[in-house]
Amino acid sequence: MLREIVNDDASLIGRRAWTDPRIYDLEKRGIFGRSWLFLAHESQIRQAGDFVQAYMCETPIIVSRGPDDQIHANVNSCSHRGLPVCRADHGNTHRFICPYHNWSYDVTGRLRSIPQERHLNHRPDKSRLGLKKVPRVESWNGLIFGSFDEEIESLDDYLGDMKFYLGAFFDRFPEGIEFVGAPQRWRIDANWKLPMENQLGDVNHGPYLHASIIPPEANREIIEHGVSVVPGPGHGATFRLMPEETPTDNVAWGFEGLAALLGGPEVHEYLRDVQARAVERVGPIRARMKGLTYGVFPNLSFLWSNTAFKVSHPRGPGQVEYWSWAVVPGDAPESVKKVLRGNHTSFFGPGGMVEQEDAEAWTQQFQGSNIDFADDRPYFYGLGLGEEAIHPDLPGLVGATANEFYARHFFQRWRAALEAVAEP
Repeated sequence: MLREIVNDDASLIGRRAWTDPRIYDLEKRGIFGRSWLFLAHESQIRQAGDFVQAYMCETPIIVSRGPDDQIHANVNSCSHRGLPVCRADHGNTHRFICPYHNWSYDVTGRLRSIPQERHLNHRPDKSRLGLKKVPRVESWNGLIFGSFDEEIESLDDYLGDMKFYLGAFFDRFPEGIEFVGAPQRWRIDANWKLPMENQLGDVNHGPYLHASIIPPEANREIIEHGVSVVPGPGHGATFRLMPEETPTDNVAWGFEGLAALLGGPEVHEYLRDVQARAVERVGPIRARMKGLTYGVFPNLSFLWSNTAFKVSHPRGPGQVEYWSWAVVPGDAPESVKKVLRGNHTSFFGPGGMVEQEDAEAWTQQFQGSNIDFADDRPYFYGLGLGEEAIHPDLPGLVGATANEFYARHFFQRWRAALEAVAEP
């Protein structure tokens, strides 16, 4: 069945990949049960007792910092009757308490009290009744990931060369980055994979879907200097590698958004100072990277220009809950951070000008995948087939931005993951 949906070079993708409940069941087991999934950023849980809620596929998770300063991730479901023990999106606490029978858990997930046991002769072993732990939790550059697979490779190995491209942004700032507040979240009648594919490297829909917003000169820059990279199957990075003589304001991060237009001298001075130190902090090649879209398999995305991290949480084959955080440099003055946050909300929040157009396209793609009498017409993913190549200065496979190899590699990894759990 899977070979009928994704052919060997992934140039043809069957419509059932987006709509079939049986495929979705395989995705839950083969991908979300066996991958590293993004949970939170360490800036959200700085102090002991801090917590945020997250999801791993459709499983609710509490991510917290314990009194031991360690990060803990537990399934948000009481061991007694399954109710969520945490109802707030984020906060600071000593206990998570189930509202049904008042079972009480500490921030590490250990069960601390059972009110009913005082009336019993034989008390249960509370050490065995804590919240279900996520067995693997690791972080890289403040990004916290979890996995249900105890035997999964280290997060460092999982990210591989993707660290080179993410680090081109993270390492520009001496104190790293920080997430701003709780995520904006909204539901879309679409499959979770299309938002992910969009951010893996599909920058070529911009001149058409977003023609009223994206100026022609931005499109020319992408055509002339754009590069797409697959650092490893399922991961992707698309950016412009600007010439060495490019003026600072044309290569520096931050000047493409509304912050540069509205921020004034203080913001401009900060952004130019960051770029002035870029060669020393990230090296000459990465200092010339002017980022676009990035993706970490299976469902984490990063938008460089608008400094947004996004997670495509599946809610069945035909619905996705999209989470989006604004990101700012940790060392920026508070007045600058306030302005920079506008780069996210104006374009890529749920009411953002670009986000609304994307959401409409993703919804219509799901409708097109679900129509009758079209299963014999798979989607064509063959643009640029075989044109990607090794680059002397960039790790991974490199191609033009019009080359859809980023999506083909995603679906090849996707098929392999589903085949690993499918019944013969």
